[in-house]
Amino acid sequence: MNRIGSLFLKGLVVTIPVAMTIAIVWWFAATAERVLGGLLTEILPGGWYVPGMGLASAVGLVLLVGVLSHVLFFQKLFFWSEAWLNRLPLIKTIYTAIKDFIGYFSPEQQGQLSKVVLVTLPGQRYQCLGFVTREAFDDLPLPLAVDDAVAVYLPMSYQIGGYTLYLPRECITAVDISFEEGMRLAITGGVTRRPASPTPPAGMVSGTPEDS
Repeated sequence: MNRIGSLFLKGLVVTIPVAMTIAIVWWFAATAERVLGGLLTEILPGGWYVPGMGLASAVGLVLLVGVLSHVLFFQKLFFWSEAWLNRLPLIKTIYTAIKDFIGYFSPEQQGQLSKVVLVTLPGQRYQCLGFVTREAFDDLPLPLAVDDAVAVYLPMSYQIGGYTLYLPRECITAVDISFEEGMRLAITGGVTRRPASPTPPAGMVSGTPEDS
């Protein structure tokens, strides 16, 4: 029974992420087809609508929003809309949490947090995983009490918050992992594991067949 339970749990570990990914993609496609597809059916002449146009319209709409986010007028419009949402107590909490979580995986954020480090606080032996966000402060009026300071963001597990510490460079140690892997480690509390390297088949040495 223990063996069966162990196999079942391993099956869940493999199945759940795949199932959730498929469910999210399916929900996005179904919603796009239902909402935008229905709108296109009403707008287009009879017989012009082809299944899949709603999904294509949704993808195009998201790309359009990405393009408009670089236009100053629409940047101000997005800012005003966000400021209005931040005035609503419950909506503010949900919106901010979702925005912060998704924002970690944006190209701009990955560029800013590309350096993954381990932080060792003075006088302590434990270490925290963090991301360097700034290494120069000449343009900021911050009276930092340390020399050669760096700003390091320490996210909490499961993205319930985080702290930004201004530390001397000697307190950090660079870690040779990608931003995505570092963020997975931080958000999941270290539960995630690096995939093991595949074992070469018998008769293979360093990818070269052994001589017969």
